[in-house]
Amino acid sequence: MSSETLRVSLPEPDLRAALGELPDGVEVIEWAMEGPAPIPEIDLVVTPYMGAANRVAHLAGVRTRLVQSQSIGYDGIDTLLPAGHVFANAASVHETSTAELTLALILASQRGIDDFVRAAERGEWAPAQHASLADRTVLLLGYGGVGHAIETRLLAFETTVIRVARTARTDERGTIYGFESLPELLSRADIVVVGVPLTTETTGMVDDAFLSLMPGGALLVNIARGPVADTEALLAHATSGRIRLALDVTDPEPLPAGHPLFALPNVIISPHVGGASSAMLPRMALLVRQQIERMLRGETPVNVVLTS
Repeated sequence: MSSETLRVSLPEPDLRAALGELPDGVEVIEWAMEGPAPIPEIDLVVTPYMGAANRVAHLAGVRTRLVQSQSIGYDGIDTLLPAGHVFANAASVHETSTAELTLALILASQRGIDDFVRAAERGEWAPAQHASLADRTVLLLGYGGVGHAIETRLLAFETTVIRVARTARTDERGTIYGFESLPELLSRADIVVVGVPLTTETTGMVDDAFLSLMPGGALLVNIARGPVADTEALLAHATSGRIRLALDVTDPEPLPAGHPLFALPNVIISPHVGGASSAMLPRMALLVRQQIERMLRGETPVNVVLTS
């Protein structure tokens, strides 16, 4: 590749506009990865936000130095990314937006906002008392950047937070339990927030046994990936009224029209929009600019998660 020009492909013009003026020596190409690459050598390829896993095959035969995702999660990429590429995720871009949506889902369910909206649509004034978020125990299943951002916001609501991750450890906030502690911890949680990456280990983790360990009336929030939870188990526990659900992700996704989860009064569903807020574009532009500047200086890119 040319040592004088850094070639960068972007999937949409909005991201190019958000980047503003770039350093000398940077050439920008628009490529949404819907077909073959326009040139055989691209130093930095930024993938589309949605559907990237289905498009990385177009990188076959293309020489790159870095493939930059616009998502934090990268499930499936390891098996689809052609050989010879370095892949980075979008850590630092979505944590705030995802934490905001998580709190919105929790508060909407806890305070009955969905019930009030339905009553208003019927033209009814329907006062009711609901559970607070304050004084609840919230279990965070998965503790990366998103989990940390959620915890920071939960603490402001005077909650008790239990943190669980694949590997037990301690940090400045105390104990992070391992997955092996879940059977004991689930019974203590009023609210469970699922934010683990989708792996062989976590696929189907939230099953009937998992949900049965949660107290009656507890709330399960899934902001991870749909297949982390068994949809039939979710449906059974929600239909019985034993567990409430707030889901930003589902399996299948999109959830088909007429799916019974849509009709349940104790289920809130958002269409996988955890990171889709006005915060995304400027933060994504900041990350891309950081990668460009590091590459121009000959430094290692940040957020590298895979090398194929």
